[in-house]
Amino acid sequence: MWAKLETLAAATADRRITTLFDEDPARATEFSAAFEGMIFDYSKTNIDVETRRTLLDMARATHVAERRDAMFSGAKINETEGRAVLHTALRNLSGRRVEVDGEDVMPGVLDTLARMEAFAEEVRTGRFTGQGGKITDVVNIGIGGSDLGPAMAALALAPYCDGPRVHFVSNVDGAHVHDTLQGLNPETTLVIVASKTFTTIETMTNAETARLWMAEAVTDTGAQFAALSSNLEKTAEWGIDASRVFGFEDWVGGRYSVWGPIGLSVMLAVGPQDFRAFLAGGESMDQHFLTAKFSENLPVLLALVGIWHNQGQGHGTRAVLPYDQRLVRLPAYLQQLEMESNGKSVAMDGSDLTVNAGPVVWGEPGTNGQHAFYQLIHQGTRVVPCEFLLAARGQEEDLAHQHLLLVANCLAQSQALMTGRSLDTAREMMAAKGLEGEELERQARHRVFPGNRPSTTLIYPQLTPYRLGQIVALYEHRVFVEGVMLGINSYDQWGVELGKELALSLQPVLEGEDRGAALDGSTAMLAGYFRAGGPEG
Repeated sequence: MWAKLETLAAATADRRITTLFDEDPARATEFSAAFEGMIFDYSKTNIDVETRRTLLDMARATHVAERRDAMFSGAKINETEGRAVLHTALRNLSGRRVEVDGEDVMPGVLDTLARMEAFAEEVRTGRFTGQGGKITDVVNIGIGGSDLGPAMAALALAPYCDGPRVHFVSNVDGAHVHDTLQGLNPETTLVIVASKTFTTIETMTNAETARLWMAEAVTDTGAQFAALSSNLEKTAEWGIDASRVFGFEDWVGGRYSVWGPIGLSVMLAVGPQDFRAFLAGGESMDQHFLTAKFSENLPVLLALVGIWHNQGQGHGTRAVLPYDQRLVRLPAYLQQLEMESNGKSVAMDGSDLTVNAGPVVWGEPGTNGQHAFYQLIHQGTRVVPCEFLLAARGQEEDLAHQHLLLVANCLAQSQALMTGRSLDTAREMMAAKGLEGEELERQARHRVFPGNRPSTTLIYPQLTPYRLGQIVALYEHRVFVEGVMLGINSYDQWGVELGKELALSLQPVLEGEDRGAALDGSTAMLAGYFRAGGPEG
């Protein structure tokens, strides 16, 4: 299977993407797909009809449809942990029956959503208050999926935020919690602790710091805490009333959890109605993924492009480039979603993978990136497939001229990546400046753009809660499809465990309690440096 893809890639390696447009004037239409006003354009890639047919055949041969249906049905497709994968149930607003071990999970999901909505309304209207009055600020303390998802969504939906200000603390570095709490009023701040087990060391360390900060100003710290956790015993020990504890099941992975209780901070900011619109957008993409034929299925096509670039052409990195400032945290969110999900070297059956799995994902929004790393993208020795995201309309109608400039920049970058600039054109430019001979040639070479660098563009009408839901679900399903085709489990993350275990064993060493611990020379030296307090000065 992979050999055929590699053969196709080798056969077309020297072909320029522009020739595909020359051969087919309708290429842009034929190599794009639309859903509810959203267009995914993958025509600026080196995928032709035969390559697309091969990729679609690969998706069918690896049973993507069957695995998709199994996921939605509640089957335990997370085989290494023996769990179902049902983040889609959290946005199943229709209440369609979804079973796990023969039990319909939807009554519980919808009940938790209703409880979240009731609490959010109480906070937003002032019926629930702090010990100094109406809640003005919310601090969400979590890490990984308990932070990246809601932090990304809250920024993305800034025009819809009409509730308390929301802040996010994740890093165990004390600077993060210190700088976040500084300037807030403990008496009007609600702290949300997001940890399923209520034992995550980074989260609970930050939560304890927040509790001590709160205790300096209020008599009952637990009264101004809420918990996103399934451990009612430990949350009760913190004095958090059960009415402010929102749990979720083990069939919701952290990086897929923004749709449920982990999204409480977002709901507090934008309100239950807009949060439901976010869920509805995700649900609409679910139905598209379930029902659209593969050749028109946005998550499938996005995945096939990724497979072609990474496993086919050997481009091990992809840049996510939202020309939408409010999606500033989307690249980081997708970094976790894709690299924690598909950063594997072992197949489901325990065998070694024969191809590289997940790509390195990175990016920055809009024109900021143009003045940072686009130099490498355009003229560097590595090819970096780019994924542009763009809204046709901005939220700020009085600044439409700036949005037009933003759109022009986005379209120009994707065009420049594909077309490039030839040496002959560069020579003409230098000749027009009066240069001659060797100096003309030298200067011209610096102005050559190789071009033939692939990109895709996802364009949508405007970034609303509904559209954000569609975009996030689109990428979730893209990761799933790629994982199935690679034969890996996208829903475990054993790679994060070893470092956490070693950190616990190193803590007493750093405290000076276990200087006889067996450490490698480098770690022992660095630990000694820390114990000595660093060099003077």
